[in-house]
Amino acid sequence: MEFQQLLYFAEVAKQLSFSKAAQSLHSSQPSLSKAIKNLEEELGVVLFDRTTRYLRLTDDGEVVLKYAMETIAMSRDLQSTLNEGRQLKRGKLSLGLPPVIGSSFFPRMIADFRGEYPGVQLRLVEEGGKVVEQLVREAKLDVGVVVLPVDEEQFEVFPLAERQLSLIVNSSHALAGAQTVHLAELKEEPFILFREGFSLYDRVRESCIQEGFEPKIAYESSQWDFIGEMVGAGLGIAFLPDTVSRKIDLGSVSVIPETIPPIRWDLAAIWSKNHYLSHAARGWIEFIRRQQVRGN
Repeated sequence: MEFQQLLYFAEVAKQLSFSKAAQSLHSSQPSLSKAIKNLEEELGVVLFDRTTRYLRLTDDGEVVLKYAMETIAMSRDLQSTLNEGRQLKRGKLSLGLPPVIGSSFFPRMIADFRGEYPGVQLRLVEEGGKVVEQLVREAKLDVGVVVLPVDEEQFEVFPLAERQLSLIVNSSHALAGAQTVHLAELKEEPFILFREGFSLYDRVRESCIQEGFEPKIAYESSQWDFIGEMVGAGLGIAFLPDTVSRKIDLGSVSVIPETIPPIRWDLAAIWSKNHYLSHAARGWIEFIRRQQVRGN
């Protein structure tokens, strides 16, 4: 039984005329008659009484019509629901954000997205960049925002921002007030880093190693404000994104905006090349593309 047969049958039952139904359906009458005949043979019943002057449904035809109308209505509801998904009137989006990134860039953007697409359910997952990558790779997140670089054989990448990390020292530190510092000067300093699993952990450590030393890690944390407080307490030095360092209480710390060489902090949205991307996820990607164009 084909859906088109039910559509043809329902229209003939509505018009009680093969010729009028064919005209309404923009089909030929022979094609329509053949489709109804095939449906009758498949079901093993007679749907229309053709022995009288006027076409009328048989008892079996009345039963089949009831189910045909329900099937057609369900199909239209399904199409309507799918259209709503394509138009982002509904849907679900899971977005991964490292905490330091989320607090710096995305509250306003998320609010604007929710304002434009209130029917989309947005689930935020705050994890370090490496964890976000893994969750996107496993299709447990639709889209993630991470620090570059990532494996572009596995992920589609949309660059969002180019930034660098600032050095944060205690206000009584010998380097306090400086505008630049060479990384090599920091080899004896105790470092306070974001914990492993955060991309910033790798970025700082790898940059130090390239300058010839392994950083002495005194403490690790997942919270940028706590890292700032530990620096303020004289427990070590830290690297924070420039957008975050502006929020720290400058009474107890000093921000050195540039290092030589700079430690890059370039952000990108990523999604898997190997998994289905929902309408909501596609909508979010298109939304951030538009936001970046407006920002430029």
